Amino acid sequence: MKPAEYYQRDRLWQPLAHVPNYKTSVARSPRQALLSLQGSMSEITGPVFGHDDIAPLDNDLVKNYAKSGDPVGERIIVHGRVLDENGRAVPNTLVEIWQANAGGRYRHKKDSYLAPIDPNFGGCGRTLTDENGYYFFRTVKPGAYPWRNWVNNWRPAHIHVSVFGAAFAQRLITQMYFEGDPLIAKCPIVQTLPDPKAVEQLIALLDMNAAIPLDSLAYKFDIVLRGRRSTLFENRLEGN
Repeated sequence: MKPAEYYQRDRLWQPLAHVPNYKTSVARSPRQALLSLQGSMSEITGPVFGHDDIAPLDNDLVKNYAKSGDPVGERIIVHGRVLDENGRAVPNTLVEIWQANAGGRYRHKKDSYLAPIDPNFGGCGRTLTDENGYYFFRTVKPGAYPWRNWVNNWRPAHIHVSVFGAAFAQRLITQMYFEGDPLIAKCPIVQTLPDPKAVEQLIALLDMNAAIPLDSLAYKFDIVLRGRRSTLFENRLEGN
């Protein structure tokens, strides 16, 4: 049977825009119904990404910023596939990640958390998926950090993931969490998702088969771009 060309949006899958327990959603949530707009030519065409745009160490966050040694923290591998709604590979797709260091601090001038900056860790990387939609990063596991929601809220350890299409305007952003983290269930942002199975799709599973003995643990995180069970994307809450 031929796969469907269009999948009806599952309105129980995506989070509500207005969730009072996530305080900033109160000010940011729309007051009127969202609109889905047809993509223009400027959005579906544009610069393409090639292997010449990727440096050899771009996907190695352990080495790509190091100046005087390796960064502090638990060394990990993050890998997986980018897939469409029918489970088909999406090749040659630019995947970017950014994250806090092992202490839970970003290399950003407005991050004032008391954890120190790691001089050997930049926190950013990128790569292209191969012909099977596969991607791979080496990094250190990010730390949790407090944030000003209520008195004592903490963000679980997470990595931000950006997936580009054929043009710069075709960009989707999500977050990846780690299996077994007790802060996931306590995070007001995660709790905006009404379906526990949607939360599960944001959690990377420990993958001992991909771990490197005496070196790095590994976590597997597949990204589904469309369909009823697509990965939640922060910039497409109206559905995709």
